[in-house]
Order: sequence, then structure tokens, then C-alpha cells
Amino acid sequence: MGDYAKDVLVSTDWVQEHLDDDSIRIVEVDENPALYAESHIPGAIGFDWQKDLQDQVKRDFLGPKEFGELFGSRGISNDHTIVLYGDRNNWFAAYTYWYLNYYGHDNVRLMNGPREKWIGEGKPTSKEVPSHPAAKFEATGPNDDIRAKRDEMLKLVDTDTQLVDVRSPQEFSGELIAMAGYEQEGAQRGGHIPGAANIPWAQAVNEDGTFKSVDDLRQLYEGKGVLNGNDIVAYCRIGERSAHTWFVLHELLGNDNVKNYDGSWTEWGNMVAVPVEKGT
Repeated sequence: MGDYAKDVLVSTDWVQEHLDDDSIRIVEVDENPALYAESHIPGAIGFDWQKDLQDQVKRDFLGPKEFGELFGSRGISNDHTIVLYGDRNNWFAAYTYWYLNYYGHDNVRLMNGPREKWIGEGKPTSKEVPSHPAAKFEATGPNDDIRAKRDEMLKLVDTDTQLVDVRSPQEFSGELIAMAGYEQEGAQRGGHIPGAANIPWAQAVNEDGTFKSVDDLRQLYEGKGVLNGNDIVAYCRIGERSAHTWFVLHELLGNDNVKNYDGSWTEWGNMVAVPVEKGT
């Protein structure tokens, strides 16, 4: 079995062995932010993806200054190795990983398995919120090699760039405009960007939330014609599920030319005069 392209995953056992390591900051980012208060890995810092990681006025993420201030205020410096994890197959943890890379911090690891795996293994948890002295965290970049924006997307339709829509088949076909329970983040139109392949993001993980093997991942994406040497752009609804797919393609499989389109369907499906395809 081949090894992943980059050494970016750490096991739950590794995390447990490094709980008292001050060169590491463990960070939990959940789709359901209330989980952190219930219990978390001892010493883990909790970020609320909506309140902390998003601009509170416009649908966009933080600028470099605000991003650096957020991490620094929680005691995370550029010298720390950041270990990320969260609920639901590390969906938002992978989004935060991509976000850190976008702002020049690549000393980041993802726990191989979500918080459910940690708890299921009977590993220690805590309700205590850590308090670290403020640190200096400087965001650099941004690294536009890994982020696609609207104007670029408009030029990519009908080109060799491979688009990967990581939403559910029902969202892809246009049957649903948003995932069940997320109707407020829908778009005016259903469907997908013409030419996109549909590979739901969670197909990249095993039942316990750990990532599938390199061989299985290659098979998954090759089977849909994605790993053909062309540039790849992943998108979903608001850019977080596709950050998970970006992580798989860019970090685990080592494809350098992969971008995450974080405007995603909420932007595309609301634009006037852009092409939309329906059906499978």
C-alpha cells in the first residue's frame, strides 16, 4: 500500500502521547460548535467556525490581520504545530487546515479520525477551556494557488480544468437546492457547474472517519476521470466540504494543481447568466 504524499496526518494515539507537548496546539473545529463545551481533547482550543472563522458582516472569511489576531489571541504562534480535529469526519477541521495553508501556515496536521473516534476509543476528554498567554501569529500570503474565485471560475467552464462537485447526488442533480437542514444556505437555482464530476466528499473516508488508503483514494477519483493530470477545482455549497476534498487531492494524493472554490454553489447558483446543468 502506498504512503500518502505528505506527512500531514497524526493518529489518535500520537495525539494522546503529545497532550503535554507545548510545541503543539490542538484545535477543535466542529460543524456543531456546541460539542466543544460538552467535551474535548484535554488542552484543545475550540473555534466556532461561524463566529470565529467567518467575517460577521459579509459572507467571506477573515482578512490576514484578523486571522492572525484570532490565532494569536488563543495562544497559537507561528512556531506551533497545529493539530486539527472535529466532528463529522473532520469536515471543518479540514476546512481550517486549508484556511491556514491559504495564510501561509503549513505546520499543520489533521488527526486521522474525528472526535467521535477519539471518544469511541475511550481516550481522555475534558470540559476545561485552556487559557494560553497571547502569542504572535502572523498570516502571510494569501496563497491564491489553492483558492479559486468567481471570476476565475467563469473562465474555467468548458476548459480542461476538472471540476469536482463534492455535494450529495441530490444536490448535484438539482433535486435539492441545499442539504436537508441547511435550506437557509441554498441558492436560487439547483444543479451543478457544467462538466463537473460528482464525488461526495465523505466517500474519501472509512466508516470510522479515518482516510481511505492511497490506492482506494486513487481508484475513487480516477474512476470519475479526475486524476488525469489537468488542474482540479473542488466546490460544494459554501466551500467547507470541498476543502476536505482539496485536502485529500492536494495533501494526501500530492496533486499540486488543486484549488478550492469557496464561493461554491451558494455563489454560483445565485449568479445571473451563468450556465447550470441539471441531472446526473
